[in-house]
Amino acid sequence: MSATAASPPRPDPPHPEPGGPGLGAPSGPAAPAGERNRSAVRSLLRLWPFVRPVRARLFTAAFVAILASCLGLVIPLILKWMVDGPIAARDTGGVWLGGTLLLAVGVLEAALFGLRRWLVARPLAGVEASMRAALFRHLQRLPVAFHDRWASGQLLSRATGDLHLIRLFLAFPLTFLLVNGTTIVVGFAVLLSQEWTLGLVLLAPVAPLVVFCSVFETRFSLQARRAQDQIGDLTTVVEEAVLGIRIIKGFGRHRSQARAFRELSRRLLDTELRKARLLGGIWAAVTALPELAIGATLVWGTIQVADGELSAGTLVAFLTTALALRWPVESLGFLIAMSNESATAADRYFEVLDEPVPPDTLAAGRPAPDPRGETEAARDGLRFERVVFRHPDSSPDAPPVLDGVDLHIRSGETMALVGATGSGKTTLTALIPRLYEATSGRITLDGRDIAAMSREELRSLVSVAFEEATLFSASVRENVLMGAAGDPAEGDLARALRVAQAEEFTAALPRGPETQVGEQGLSLSGGQRQRLALARAVVGRPRFLVLDDPLSALDVHTEALVEAALREVLAGTTALVVAHRPSTVLLADRVALLSRGRIAAVGTHAELLRSSAEYRHLMSGEQHGQCEEER
Repeated sequence: MSATAASPPRPDPPHPEPGGPGLGAPSGPAAPAGERNRSAVRSLLRLWPFVRPVRARLFTAAFVAILASCLGLVIPLILKWMVDGPIAARDTGGVWLGGTLLLAVGVLEAALFGLRRWLVARPLAGVEASMRAALFRHLQRLPVAFHDRWASGQLLSRATGDLHLIRLFLAFPLTFLLVNGTTIVVGFAVLLSQEWTLGLVLLAPVAPLVVFCSVFETRFSLQARRAQDQIGDLTTVVEEAVLGIRIIKGFGRHRSQARAFRELSRRLLDTELRKARLLGGIWAAVTALPELAIGATLVWGTIQVADGELSAGTLVAFLTTALALRWPVESLGFLIAMSNESATAADRYFEVLDEPVPPDTLAAGRPAPDPRGETEAARDGLRFERVVFRHPDSSPDAPPVLDGVDLHIRSGETMALVGATGSGKTTLTALIPRLYEATSGRITLDGRDIAAMSREELRSLVSVAFEEATLFSASVRENVLMGAAGDPAEGDLARALRVAQAEEFTAALPRGPETQVGEQGLSLSGGQRQRLALARAVVGRPRFLVLDDPLSALDVHTEALVEAALREVLAGTTALVVAHRPSTVLLADRVALLSRGRIAAVGTHAELLRSSAEYRHLMSGEQHGQCEEER
């Protein structure tokens, strides 16, 4: 039997070189400042809470793999017995017995490795699924301000590529770092017990290998982080190009997009090549040094056999054991590389998971509302009291977006919110369902501070329709009923579609309301998407309704029909409607003018036309600069 046949079977490892699943970096937050000082072990230990439920099977699989690997070290001992015994004595029966033992050990070893793979397959798929579910839940709970900072492609890469790398680590490097380390220790113990002088020759490369591996780990981890960040950037570019394909084609920008893609691809290629060079260097070191040691051992052992100081069987067993240890030693390079990539993936995964989720209620320590009777409070409507808002990442010297907003929308009243572009209208409406948190001040619904409510309760009271109508890859029915709390009543869908003047076009769809609208609803026109978003807002008969310019994409005729139907809905709710056109303003009982982050005037449409030059110019479509000159 050849010496190499005695080596343990090499499980096919996932290739750690360029081309693994990509992981992105956040578009806003940079890589951790302490990346150079990070500990890969500490990063990987953070996976324990997810691994704990399946630890029994993983430990069993590791034990089975160690047993299988160490079983391979029995083969050289059988060879020693055969060479010094039956072969030297020309005992044919003994040779057949030895061959049978070798076959039995080989089959048992292969079966144990197969058992290990079976033991880890299902648990590790479950670990990956639970980590992905935890990340998705956390993303759903994080505030809108977080999603404003992070590109969706970067988050997507963490939920797919990062977790794939982590699962590969748990399936292969984690086990085989332990298995190969144990095999090396046991193997060298066997070698030293057979002939300690030859064992010392084989141990000579240990010190330089430790140095090489340490330097390699430091350099490779930096390149691995850079590569995964760059793949994340590339993922974002591809995602944006796919989602924005109509714009790219409409403006003929495919060449500029291709240039951007090529530039990012070139940077990634350079980084991956640096990774490959580092991996090639460590692979050369961990291959060449042990081979030199084995060669020196062969020469020295042959001399000892020739001098009669060592038996031929002992030399064969010694060399066979040394060759069996080649794979555990040579695998160190790519096992360390894969572990570092997985540690980087874990860092990036926990970067998102470590983002703090705002508390469900924030009103602890705030002054209680003014004392009033239960009946009076129940009719108080919507109030803004000295509300200030500035973005969390804005400069301390930057003026706030909203600066002391005071506004009262009486119960059952519809108020239109009017202001120039950039005056803070959309931000103000986003504060009501707590998509953003007010920096100071408070907002109350019927006398209750929204910061003291759970988000679930708050969002059951408030319904919103944004100017940018976002639909999901689902049916028309599912998209609309998303706005209904609990089980919608029979006829709620038809009523909502009627209010939004969406009955006719949804009925004309191939499967009516059951028709899938496609990703982001791009199979529909802008006006159709906006009408479905409006239907979603009114389907749950909310107590408070917030509409951010909900009719901007409608033609004049459809707008008039929607407004007529919407009056019926607004009559039974307290509503704040962002308006840019007089026709929308006329839906409201009163109008609030938002200017430079403050409420500049409140009154009816007719009153503001008489008293406010800025309002007149906004309604007439003239520039605010002309308003200033007129003043």
